[in-house]
Amino acid sequence: MTERETHNPDDTLDTEGIPWLKPELVTRVVEALESGDHSLVRSLVSPLGSADIADLLEPLRADQREVLVELLRPDFDPEILAELDETVREQVVEQMGAEEVAAAITELDSDDAVEIIEDLEEKVQQEVLEEIPEEDRAILEDSLSYPEESAGRIMQRELVAVPTHWTVGEIIDLLRSDEDLPDDFYDLFIVDSRHHPVGSVPLSRVLRSKREETVEEIMDPSQKAVSALMDQEEVAFLFRRHDLISAPVVDADSRLVGVITIDDVVDVIDEEAGEDILRLGGVAEEDFYGAVVNTTRRRFTWLLVNLLTAFLASLVIFQFEDTIARFVALAVLMPIVASMGGNAGTQTLTVAVRALAMKELTRTNALRAVGKELLVNGANGVFFAVITGLAAAWWFDDPRMGAIIAAAMIINLVIAGFAGTAIPLGLTRLGVDPAIASGTFVTTVTDVVGFLAFLGLAALFLV
Repeated sequence: MTERETHNPDDTLDTEGIPWLKPELVTRVVEALESGDHSLVRSLVSPLGSADIADLLEPLRADQREVLVELLRPDFDPEILAELDETVREQVVEQMGAEEVAAAITELDSDDAVEIIEDLEEKVQQEVLEEIPEEDRAILEDSLSYPEESAGRIMQRELVAVPTHWTVGEIIDLLRSDEDLPDDFYDLFIVDSRHHPVGSVPLSRVLRSKREETVEEIMDPSQKAVSALMDQEEVAFLFRRHDLISAPVVDADSRLVGVITIDDVVDVIDEEAGEDILRLGGVAEEDFYGAVVNTTRRRFTWLLVNLLTAFLASLVIFQFEDTIARFVALAVLMPIVASMGGNAGTQTLTVAVRALAMKELTRTNALRAVGKELLVNGANGVFFAVITGLAAAWWFDDPRMGAIIAAAMIINLVIAGFAGTAIPLGLTRLGVDPAIASGTFVTTVTDVVGFLAFLGLAALFLV
């Protein structure tokens, strides 16, 4: 048998049997694309699911990706578009064309369709929408009218809603006969005459109940309805707090307009966590697959801000030029104080930003959180002051040098603890995402305070 005939679908599994795309398989696909062996490419790719194919498309060069998309087009799975990175998806959409993309989108659940369309450039977005049937287009445009990263953008329009007077038997008959029901759902939502949700019933409870029972008898009236305008982070918090599998979404008139399910929330949690990590570093998700020019431009602004803050720290050092010239040891030791303060501040900042995201750090316990970080960093400051002070005194044979760096270490670590908590709290109070700017501010504070404390004490006691 040839290689393509003996290809085993299990090659897409890693050694522990967890579904994943093996690097070896990616390499084989790339080699087949390079050699022009399209039959082998098809045999290697055909067993893969939509998520695996998306993972395969993303690391390829643009020309390799274009060839693979062409090979996939006859049986293109629309779910692939939903799984692709935003930057890569734009390239695939451009290659496929508006008409073909529109046809693929109409086969997807409304939440996945909105996710694809909302990330497209405005011109391309309009071209795709014009190719979608009027009824489906109206639904998508309504979802797109909600703010970005809101519940209205991530909700699914396909759901099962029944009136309060229905019986279990009527529901079961509906589930068996209606061909327009969602492919997958977990809860049925009970609505009154104005289409306001008044309760929910898990599908499992319906199947275990007697046919003559009414939904009012078996429904859970304490459901957690979500406003379509609610921020997706708030939605994720609600799901985590109340262990929800799904939740109804209501409009401004409290009418049921959609449903959010746990798979949507998992995506939100992953997206928000990744976004915060990237923002702390001053980068964006698009940087990995984006063009060099675009990535450079995005990072330039952030690096420029850091350059300006670095000049501020250098200005502090410049004020002690004469002191440093007389005592060269100061130039050797002062980076230690700034570095320790920066690391301590980053530790505190990371804890604070996470606590804010998880709603664990609020106005109620803000002072207690700041106080705790002052104590923790103060204690660490004392411990490292002893270590660093003894080492500096021995190194330069000068007890005064050891005492100065020890005192500066304590001061800077205490300030780092305060800044690492107070700065993200302050930015949150001002309505600014603490993950965006906190890192730069905290680093600036610890650098300036570290240099000022160390060099200031040196000027006071050595000169």
